Amino acid sequence: MKLQPGKIPPEILKNVVFKNLGAKRSEVALGPAIGVDGAVLNLGTKDVIVSADPITGAVERIGWEAININANDIATFGVEPAFFFSCILLPPSADSKIIETISTQMHQAAEELGIAIVGGHCEVTPGLTNPLVVGYVMGLTEKGQYVTAAGAKAGDKLIMTKSAGIEGTAILATDHEQQLQKVLSQSLINDAKRFYNQISIVKDALIAYHTGGVHAMHDPTEGGILNGIHEIADAAGLGVKIFEEKIAIEPETAKICRYYEIDPLQLISSGALLISADPQTATKIIQNLTDQHIYADIIGEFLPNSNKRLLIKNDDSAEDLPRPTSDHLWTALSCKKD
Repeated sequence: MKLQPGKIPPEILKNVVFKNLGAKRSEVALGPAIGVDGAVLNLGTKDVIVSADPITGAVERIGWEAININANDIATFGVEPAFFFSCILLPPSADSKIIETISTQMHQAAEELGIAIVGGHCEVTPGLTNPLVVGYVMGLTEKGQYVTAAGAKAGDKLIMTKSAGIEGTAILATDHEQQLQKVLSQSLINDAKRFYNQISIVKDALIAYHTGGVHAMHDPTEGGILNGIHEIADAAGLGVKIFEEKIAIEPETAKICRYYEIDPLQLISSGALLISADPQTATKIIQNLTDQHIYADIIGEFLPNSNKRLLIKNDDSAEDLPRPTSDHLWTALSCKKD
């Protein structure tokens, strides 16, 4: 089976990866699971939330993204990220300047979030054409004081913060700027590049969690909003109904996606946060987010039948909720348009 760029299919995770997990240890309270952003290690009165992610599609701000994307995974547990390790792999063409650039970006991003960079590895790796940064982040919390993507309940409202395709928009505007200058205004491209400033969901997640009534959270990365919704539904064994008109798409994202003929709902969407919340507290969560200038809206609800996953179109027609096979960022990055 030939694999597509990006995340491997869930069935391979279940049938191959999750069957090869080494020794069993009593400290592992939560191990690998579909749609879950990290693991939980029980260390007496404290739980340690741990997660790892690579940065592969971005080039210009790869160090900054490594911190923020990994921190997001911890925040979806309702926990503040605290410690960071990195593995920086460089192509043979790299010089010392690229190490300085990546390290400076990581320092600035970590300092903003209160994260200590405590270790890692850096090397030149034959065969690479672009830098690759793998991040590993940890957060501490009192025992049991967290949520996971598997906690969504039937009847929960699904809240989404910000808009679709945030990270993908920023990457394409930055790394394909010259190509986009042929069809879009420089001011629009500059605005799209600033989408990087929205990629952290740490504030979003902590506000929602501390409001109360949050059963699950998930940040939609590869595969975009649609894949993120499937992942949270997979983790909880639920169905879902989504209203297309409720999913915010910024003009910059819409225009860039139109040029590359890709779907903004299937474009990597770090910066948005999916929140499964008790219907009684959903409005309060949205209000608290809005008070902190974070846009949020209810885009759907979870259903008891796991086989029922619907996208209600703008014309009120219904179709099966598409499940992305590969993030549309890879389609755009490989585009040879003149």
